[in-house]
Formats: sequence, structure tokens, C-alpha cells
Amino acid sequence: MSDGEQGKQRFLVCHDYGMGGLWWVIRARSAREIVETFAETKVVEDPTRWAELEEFGLDEVDIDDVADSALQSLRGRREAQRQRPGFGVMADRALLYTRQRWDGKEGVPAADYFTEIRDGYRTRQVEIRDMGGAVRTGLNDFPLNPPIDLWDPELADREITAEEFETAWESAGPAPGLVFERVALDLS
Repeated sequence: MSDGEQGKQRFLVCHDYGMGGLWWVIRARSAREIVETFAETKVVEDPTRWAELEEFGLDEVDIDDVADSALQSLRGRREAQRQRPGFGVMADRALLYTRQRWDGKEGVPAADYFTEIRDGYRTRQVEIRDMGGAVRTGLNDFPLNPPIDLWDPELADREITAEEFETAWESAGPAPGLVFERVALDLS
């Protein structure tokens, strides 16, 4: 075993982009090294998930020698983030609240989005529309809920207090329309 291989383990890794995901087995020194190296990835530790995916013959790569173009892109994105203030500030947070402005386009009106994030996933959200009205949504309202990259430096600039979020939540009405049945998906 070469010096570079010492201490490396195999990890199941997913880049979940909402409508699907890309999966790899990555040899690295730790799970944290992977998420610090590749933006928008999650290390999956569930042995059942490992067993389900092994039959697909996932690409196996070494963190120090990545030839996969998607992983190279995710590494480049992470390297660019690392240069900005706020990088990794939220990485170890189990619960946070954010506010993000949407200026409107593609038929979606301008609004402010207040979001509760637990363990890297959106759990509740309030949309306060410029043209009036506020709508709240929860887990059963999200047909897609990809993980949120807590290393992203933009999150630090968006953080709000729990009180700000709860005030927005209480002032909003429930979302009209379909309620999606939540399918349990544990990527931990």
C-alpha cells in the first residue's frame, strides 16, 4: 500500500440534484474530507443503502486522483467556495434558519423565502410574496428536497434567528393544493 493509500476507507457518496443523483464509492481518509472536498455531496452511512447500490457497479475513485468529470466540477465549485468569506461556517449546524430573496422570473413572482434547515434538509419554509400573501410549507409539501450544502459560504449571509422564522411562519397560511406523501429517505 502506498503512503497515499494509508488510512483511506471506502465511502458511499451521493450528489443529489433533486430529480435524481450521482453515486460513487470514494476512497478517502474520512467522510468529512469528502464533503470538504466536493460541493453538494453527502456521505451515506446506511449499510442497507450500500447493499442496494453495490449491485449497480458504482464507479470507485480515490479522492486524491479523481478523473470523473462530475466530481472534478464539484471539486472546482468547492475550491471556489473555499476562497470566500463564510465558507464552512454552517457546516456543523444541526439547525439553522435562512432568508433568501427571489427577484422573480419564469412565472414565479418575486418573494422572500424563510427556510428552516435541519441536518442539511429543508423542513419548513415560508414564501412571502411581494404582490401580497404568505404561504407556509412543510415536509409533506416538498415533492423534491435535495440536501442543502452547509459548507456553502452564501448560507452565512442568509442566516436569520429562530424568532424571525417563527414570526413569518405564524403570519403565513398553509399552501393550497396537493400534499405529497413523504417517502422516508435516510441518506445519513
